Amino acid sequence: MPLFQKDPLQIICFDAYGTASHFYLRGRALEDETIDLDKKGWFHLVLNTWKRFESDEIKSIGLNITLPNGVVLKTKTDQHGYFKVKAEVSGLAAFADQEGWLAFEVAYNDIPLNRIIQQKNSFKGKILIPSIKADYGVITDIDDTILHTGVVSRLKWKVLYNTVFKTAKSRSPLKGASAFYNQLHQGKTLENANPIFYVSHSPWNLYRYLDLFLRQNDFPKGPILLRSFQSIFRRKSVGDKPQKQIEILNILETYPDLRFILIGDSGERDADIYKEIAALFPDRILAIYLRSVNHKRKMIRVKGLFDNYKTTPILFVENSNQAVEHAKELGFIKEKQS
Repeated sequence: MPLFQKDPLQIICFDAYGTASHFYLRGRALEDETIDLDKKGWFHLVLNTWKRFESDEIKSIGLNITLPNGVVLKTKTDQHGYFKVKAEVSGLAAFADQEGWLAFEVAYNDIPLNRIIQQKNSFKGKILIPSIKADYGVITDIDDTILHTGVVSRLKWKVLYNTVFKTAKSRSPLKGASAFYNQLHQGKTLENANPIFYVSHSPWNLYRYLDLFLRQNDFPKGPILLRSFQSIFRRKSVGDKPQKQIEILNILETYPDLRFILIGDSGERDADIYKEIAALFPDRILAIYLRSVNHKRKMIRVKGLFDNYKTTPILFVENSNQAVEHAKELGFIKEKQS
């Protein structure tokens, strides 16, 4: 390799969502740092974490998104390498697979001269177009909802330790969570293909890490919606909504005829966000499930939010079996799974 040749470019498309006539995609253009998520040992784990957060983004560069119907959408990355595309395109559902996933390709349309030698300039992406069989959708948190993280630990040291010193494959899901989510995905007919949206406060830098965790533990495939690392430190103005809340509202707006189940934990702000959303859409939120956390003060605060609450069925979940039985009683999943 020539002495001053830079790393190959890559485009990471974050699995997103759309409709038969609405295309929505987010992603990021970066140098390929060859992160190996399978490598073990503290040195490789720390190195991978460093590469995830010390990324070399490709700023202000044009991209082409080629859809299977031949339509080409154009976009441009921002100062942090991120891009977002929203477009009205008819007939998209005809090209989706049985689960509703629409595949497409993304490429650079103006590669700088010092990047001429490339491994490739075609990168895969996909968005979910929910099946017409879907009875409802599920919007769920990740940290301490399906993945043991430790967000309520003092100074969040467990979050740091788990992220830096554990591989995605060695992380533990909450017991029974995967089975419960697959039952929700299958619905009461076992063929509903109810869409699952994973919405978290984690930064986009952890996208592939979380994607591998979900696949490794057999969770239903669904869009993973995170936030930029820069937004974590940005000072918020009075009245600004959390990014998670904004993303959930966008999902509800995208699917006005679909009702939703909200799943989170009692450790952070899920309860506040979900309660406010249920107040705005009382007829569209079927139920709220909140995983109980091992933190007495936080549990007292969160349960106090729902004193005399009657807008939406809510369950504080100690284990997945409780959630399964509740979902069966309300008719969300089949009474007897074969």
